[in-house]
Amino acid sequence: MGKDQLVRINYTNRSISDAEAIKNYLLYKFTQREVDKFFHLLEIFESVILTFPELYPKSSINKKVHRAVLSKQLSVFYTTSKYKISIVAILDNRISTSKWP
Repeated sequence: MGKDQLVRINYTNRSISDAEAIKNYLLYKFTQREVDKFFHLLEIFESVILTFPELYPKSSINKKVHRAVLSKQLSVFYTTSKYKISIVAILDNRISTSKWP
């Protein structure tokens, strides 16, 4: 991806649902501070993959999808194309791999 090309990040419906579920869980069990940390972590992740889209390894389950481990508890799954990075899912690392995209 060249510097003169505009690459955009797209969140799928699943990834938006995943983020909402994580947000609701954090608000239920913790505080707004943890929610803010979660969204800040996603912002940092976005800036990293815009610069280095192939940085994270491909998933062992699906070779078309990259898996970025953002924390002990959180992984983001995404795909890349010439002008778009699609966030496919945002999952807790403690769930079964059968739920991975």
